[in-house]
Amino acid sequence: MFLFQIDDELALKHLELHDANRLFQLTDQSRHHLRQWLPWVDGTNSTADSKAFIQSSLKAFSNRRALTTGILYKSELAGVVAFNHLDWANNAGQIGYWLGTPYQGNGIMIRAVSGLIDYGVYSLALNRIEIRAAVANTKSRAIPERLRFVQEGQLRQAEQLHASYTDHALYGMLASEWKQLRPNHASNYHPAFHKT
Repeated sequence: MFLFQIDDELALKHLELHDANRLFQLTDQSRHHLRQWLPWVDGTNSTADSKAFIQSSLKAFSNRRALTTGILYKSELAGVVAFNHLDWANNAGQIGYWLGTPYQGNGIMIRAVSGLIDYGVYSLALNRIEIRAAVANTKSRAIPERLRFVQEGQLRQAEQLHASYTDHALYGMLASEWKQLRPNHASNYHPAFHKT
């Protein structure tokens, strides 16, 4: 069981099968704003779909390929933040995130992403972290920009979104840069993964 306490209000935890109903409810009530930028939303039509996602996430975690966490805000599941891909050969991770509609405007996502980066840099010893977001998705892009990621480029037609392709803005943060920005956030949690 992975639990990472960020502050008095916020924690990250492994999604477990018993979270499937709540995860689906949150997805369903947030469907209108999520589907604009997340193609998987249209394929999430029941609790069974959310359960399958959780099972896939747990399998990716056990294979050391990803770390998907639920965002707990005041003990309620509010969204998801994840290392969608972990590249251990290069000590790099790629972050993705979404937040349920009722929880927006509380500064949750900036804290959740910061916490996951702290965990990645200080506990997993990642050297590089990437965030990619659709160029037109200004809310998603605001997270790496506020966290002082470097915009390293633009990936043309990086994702098929509904009937067309969308370009992605690519942001990068190096561990050395993050440690200068947040030098006192070293985690005392044990790594979720053990290097081989």
